Amino acid sequence: MATEVRPVTRDRKQPEAPIEPASEPIESQDSQSNIYVASQGTLIWRKFRKHKLAMFGGVVTILIYLVALFAEFLAPFSPQAFAANYTYAPPQPIGLFVQTESGREFLPHVKGYTVEIDSVALRRTFVVDESQIIPISLFAKGTPYRLWGLIPMDRHLIAPTEFDGDPTRIVTPMYLMGADRLGRDVLSRMIYGTRISMSIGLVGVAVSFLLGIALGGLSGYYGGTWDNIIQRVIEFLRSIPEIPLWMGLAAALPSTWSPLRIYFGITIILSLIGWTGLARVVRGRFLSLRTEDFVMSARLDGNSEWRTIWVHMVPSFFSHIIASLTLSIPGMILAETALSFLGLGLRPPVVSWGVLLQEAQNIRSVATAPWLLWPGLAVVTAVLALNFLGDGLRDAADPYGR
Repeated sequence: MATEVRPVTRDRKQPEAPIEPASEPIESQDSQSNIYVASQGTLIWRKFRKHKLAMFGGVVTILIYLVALFAEFLAPFSPQAFAANYTYAPPQPIGLFVQTESGREFLPHVKGYTVEIDSVALRRTFVVDESQIIPISLFAKGTPYRLWGLIPMDRHLIAPTEFDGDPTRIVTPMYLMGADRLGRDVLSRMIYGTRISMSIGLVGVAVSFLLGIALGGLSGYYGGTWDNIIQRVIEFLRSIPEIPLWMGLAAALPSTWSPLRIYFGITIILSLIGWTGLARVVRGRFLSLRTEDFVMSARLDGNSEWRTIWVHMVPSFFSHIIASLTLSIPGMILAETALSFLGLGLRPPVVSWGVLLQEAQNIRSVATAPWLLWPGLAVVTAVLALNFLGDGLRDAADPYGR
């Protein structure tokens, strides 16, 4: 008996209600495509400012270079001004108030000295004279100078209110960091020494930058014979101990040269030795970049080799170069300080931190006047600040790194 096959009916899904248009207009395609893309400099800055030590080092470095830039204004006295009666005078603290008949009055001042003879050591000592008040003031009139060699001025940030017009004498003693063996103000000489020591680092690094980029780029871009010659020269220079090489080259400078010529001679010496590390870094980067697509495109587009190197290749790792240069400035400063300390670098009347530390070569002098080591503290502060800054720049040069 045949069975009747009936089709199975399924419930069809009810059609959905039409979607009502949104109350707010949908953004256009053009507005959705406006995506903010941060530049490389922005990415580096975002990561750099998270590095607290690097930010601190950057602030300290800027302050040090501001001191070098406004040295004449910040120094109370000329670096050669002296007072023979105050040799090895101790530091004087600044007081803000004085006691008068009408009460306490605001008067920035330092207290004078009284000279006494130690009956045991039979040497002269300075004792603070409470009755001698030496007023000091901000923007006081003092030794005339030309700011940056252009603007004639005679105002100093802080100085004694009394000035007799002789720039070579210190009539009113105000030694905030003590005096040296000739009665010269250590603070003023440190401020002037900041300009020489810090500028040698900048000038030396600038020359090393040019030599490192040019020779390292030549070695990595062309290779072959040029690469072999430059690399052998680098290996030869790096195989010689640095300090004996510095001493030998510095001793070769004629003693009859003027201080300015000696300054540039020491700068060139430090630059001729300091370019090798940067050249190695540049060579490695050029070897890896010369086969990249954007370099090949630049060549096929008709760019000259000079333009390909300086416009396309060097900017691609310029942040790493800046970090390397920042880390090399402390080496330049230490090298100048070491040479000047040994008497083979800058010589008086040029004032640098290394020249000032020559006063501290004698243990007896340091025992008598420990404040002569203040320039050494300045060297340590500058080197640490630059190292912190360089480390932060080196880490921030890779914005996508962790």
